[in-house]
Amino acid sequence: MARFLKYGITTGATAAAAAKAATIAALEGPVDCVVIPTPIGLRFEVSVKSSKRLDENTAMAVVVKDAGQDIDATDKMEIVATVKITNDEKIVITSGIGVGVVTKPGLQVPIGEGAINPVPKAMITEAVKEALPQGKGVEITISAPEGANIAKKTTNAKLGVKGGVSILGTTGVVKPLSLEACRRSLVPQIDVALARGYKRLIFVPGNIGEKIAKEVFHVPEDAIVQTGDFVGYMLDKAVDKGVKEIIFIGHSGKIVKLAANIFNTHHKVGDARNEVIASYAGAAGASSQIINQLLTANTSDEASEILKQVNLLEKTYDRIAVRVNQRVNDRVDSKIKISIVIVAMDGKVLGMDKNAKENTPWLNLT
Repeated sequence: MARFLKYGITTGATAAAAAKAATIAALEGPVDCVVIPTPIGLRFEVSVKSSKRLDENTAMAVVVKDAGQDIDATDKMEIVATVKITNDEKIVITSGIGVGVVTKPGLQVPIGEGAINPVPKAMITEAVKEALPQGKGVEITISAPEGANIAKKTTNAKLGVKGGVSILGTTGVVKPLSLEACRRSLVPQIDVALARGYKRLIFVPGNIGEKIAKEVFHVPEDAIVQTGDFVGYMLDKAVDKGVKEIIFIGHSGKIVKLAANIFNTHHKVGDARNEVIASYAGAAGASSQIINQLLTANTSDEASEILKQVNLLEKTYDRIAVRVNQRVNDRVDSKIKISIVIVAMDGKVLGMDKNAKENTPWLNLT
């Protein structure tokens, strides 16, 4: 039997529902559900946790974000809309506590403003218009009481959204495709780096690579792009956005997979670490005994220690770096200059390709 996953609604749709519920509460009295329009033409009925009139012209409503069966840090987060009815027919939307403030360029919201993206703002506006009588306007404040804590589980701080969550969504719908959602969430890092004027971006697989890039190579945070396991996807997006140069800095356990043309580096998708290291060690002169040890190594760090003992560490990883460069160049159709730096867990450089060795000013990212 087919298994159907439950869809959810975005933070933008949740905020729109809260704003409409609060507007109705101010004009007519409390409601326990509202129907909102969406950019894809569907109308959603959304439950309202609470709504109440605060005085003659103001009210508030609380709606709980429902992400369905998607993996989402904001699932079950409360979004609060507080409204004040006015007589000027204007709809003004501002952010309150728990909604982050944008501090870096490259995002859809200007620096200094609350992180309520344009489509959610339009959704809130359209939803509230349905409840407003002619001649009336409304001032709306969107808040997320737990937003500051929830934001710590997201990439908001790195992207320059400080102090809370973002109100997001382009359709109003959250599809239960957590991998796709995860991939998309990584892309704004490229936008921020480009907006900050960096000509060379540093691609790292994850937190280890980012830490090494910062502490060992002194790379500015905004020039660093975490790819997660989606290296190929992020390279494709870099091409789309016109990136001209990328320096990969990453732990051997991730980077060597690219030599085998594995561009989704999750272990469940593909893993040829031992085979790659062993084959290139053999090409560098390793004996069959060493090759067999490498093939049965538990980790790439253990493999590196084996190579170090037979003085083949740099030769092997340099060869791998060259091959990774070739694979990546094929992926980006030679539209981006690529440099490869393979490092150990402590940040020690294990191997580099020709570009990384020859391009000595590469740490001068601007």
